[in-house]
Amino acid sequence: MKLVKRVIAASAALFMMVGTTQAADVVIGSPNWPSVQATAYILKVVLEENLGLEVEVQNGTNPVVFEAMDKGSMHVHPEVWLPNQDNLHNTYVKDKGSVLMNPNGVSAFQGICVTKHTADTLGVSKITDLTDPSIAAQFDSNGDGKGEVWIGATGWASTNVEKVRAKSYGYAETLDLTEMDETLALANLDAAVQQQKPFVFFCYTPHHMFELHDLVVLEEPAHDPAKWVVFQPTDDPNWLENSMAGVAWKDANLHIHYAKSLEESQPEAAAILSKVNLTTDQVSAMVYAVIVDKVKLEDLAASWVEANAASVDEWLR
Repeated sequence: MKLVKRVIAASAALFMMVGTTQAADVVIGSPNWPSVQATAYILKVVLEENLGLEVEVQNGTNPVVFEAMDKGSMHVHPEVWLPNQDNLHNTYVKDKGSVLMNPNGVSAFQGICVTKHTADTLGVSKITDLTDPSIAAQFDSNGDGKGEVWIGATGWASTNVEKVRAKSYGYAETLDLTEMDETLALANLDAAVQQQKPFVFFCYTPHHMFELHDLVVLEEPAHDPAKWVVFQPTDDPNWLENSMAGVAWKDANLHIHYAKSLEESQPEAAAILSKVNLTTDQVSAMVYAVIVDKVKLEDLAASWVEANAASVDEWLR
């Protein structure tokens, strides 16, 4: 009988331990591109080492992370691209007020690039050159007679914008708009450079691709807000039909966003997140380390925080 009582008591204690297990103090959402992932792990190390918090990094698309910040199941988005994610920013920061933005942005560029060999061989210099069927056909890599342009990964807000831009300029009619994981796309870029084959693709900074290859950004008309009317699928079921963007992107800025609820649940963490300040060169170097040097995200974060102790100290003040 005593043995039964001991078993029951032990089971009850185990139940209490499992039932009271706490979730992480801070959950950082991480979409599927290298710079946001690197920044996520750097924030994780900073919060854990300086505040003694338990911090978890969870994968999630931009809409998922914003919705989770609104509900409190995630707390941080390390790299929100504006204007790409203006719709999410406007909904949760401006309208609902449930998400806050760190004002320190990392400057970024977005456009369409070709390799230097492509530009020299085909005489391609302007984005409108892609509407020429004879030029577009030169980007055919699968033998179906029609060229391809990589416009980004599925799930990126910029990928939808590039569909709008391709429609507006007209090269959606001459090129297949290819979506694929960035790792595979960059492997195709590497192969095209090595084999000296034409290649055209969505390019952006901060990114290591400009360190690895000699690239040419295709010329296009300067950004004009009056000619840039872009909707996302979450805004309008007929978003592509009702959008136009036959001009260059305006300069982008990348901002940390975090749940307003964090100001109450973890005020010191919220204070740090409001002060983080990174540069374009720093982010580009992170991506180079992860993609080219194959440094693990955890190792990169630990070494980066140690090497940039003075910057981190500024965030902690």
